[in-house]
Amino acid sequence: MNLVLTGSSTGIGRALATHLLSRGHHVWGLARSDQSDFAAQNPGTFYASRCDVADWAQIQSAATTVAATWPHIDALICCAGIQGEVGPAITADPAKWSDTVRANLDGTFFPFRAFHALLARAPRRAKVVAFSGGGATKPRVNFSAYGVAKTGVVRLIETLAEELRDQPIDLNTIAPGAINTRLTDEVLALGPTVAGPAEYAAAVKQKASGGASLNKALGLVEWLLSPDSDGISGRLLAAPWDPWSTLGRHTAVLAKSDTYTLRRIVPEERGQSF
Repeated sequence: MNLVLTGSSTGIGRALATHLLSRGHHVWGLARSDQSDFAAQNPGTFYASRCDVADWAQIQSAATTVAATWPHIDALICCAGIQGEVGPAITADPAKWSDTVRANLDGTFFPFRAFHALLARAPRRAKVVAFSGGGATKPRVNFSAYGVAKTGVVRLIETLAEELRDQPIDLNTIAPGAINTRLTDEVLALGPTVAGPAEYAAAVKQKASGGASLNKALGLVEWLLSPDSDGISGRLLAAPWDPWSTLGRHTAVLAKSDTYTLRRIVPEERGQSF
């Protein structure tokens, strides 16, 4: 498969690039950092473009470069993101808060918008996998910008899945779990005063325990790229907790339900009457 992967230079993105290459795929990595060394280690299978995925002009240029080499792409994986501005929202730097949202949300929409034409040329059902993160399904104190952006990513993918229902493309979001990455180290460096006592304590515990399984996150991405997930679209799947490997048996049921989506809960669903 021809795969475009954003955020491929570090963390989960680099691990994912390595994993996908080991499975025989061709990967085009987009990142702000130089990846020439990694490309040299994987000649003919890993290609790289320096690109800020939250900058429309840069992502357009990268898409043009990819199109000059590949006639189509089979999948787009949006892994790029930043934790950005951390601290109480009322004292946050407005510009840095906005930059955090733009990096994560525009950094997901822009690649999809730029690469949709190449996805539409895929010889089989195309795939889009976007990374959500902590704060997408519940409030995350002191991480409002990151949480809001990642919630937006989930609803963006849900909306695109509805808009493109008649096209041969599946779009899903994943929650990778609390994996030890530079984001964990950032929380530890910020300390309890900025990140908050609960977040800091959770990061200390996560760092000491080794964090969630990276292999589960990699496995979920690989499954979503495979024909086993054909027809499953507009879902948010948690790598550590959801039975994603068996969901292919329930495609028709999922298509008619709101399972694995973000929705409003009304009192009746909780046996309440207000």
